[in-house]
Amino acid sequence: MNDMSDLQDALFRSLADPTRRAIFEHLCKSGEQTVGTLTSSAGVAQPTVSKHLAVLKQAGLVKDRPQGRQTHYSARIEALAPLTDWTREMTGFWEGRLDALENLLTRMDQ
Repeated sequence: MNDMSDLQDALFRSLADPTRRAIFEHLCKSGEQTVGTLTSSAGVAQPTVSKHLAVLKQAGLVKDRPQGRQTHYSARIEALAPLTDWTREMTGFWEGRLDALENLLTRMDQ
């Protein structure tokens, strides 16, 4: 398996969990947050938020910035590029398939 597909797999796995996805979305919309702030909005315990953040960080979707006794997390939106590329590739694939089907149906109707 190549590095790009490994990266895509990590992105899909990390964003497949609804809580992780919600944490990532919250960071995208609200900017840098501490674990405490994320915990209050996530509806799960702090250790759970920390585990989710570790998975997101491993996938490259978040970065952390220690400051004193707290760690601040922010979204790395540019890390979604492989996911965007995959989506664009699949869109092109299916558009081509549907165009071919439309052409076939048109020829069959004639």
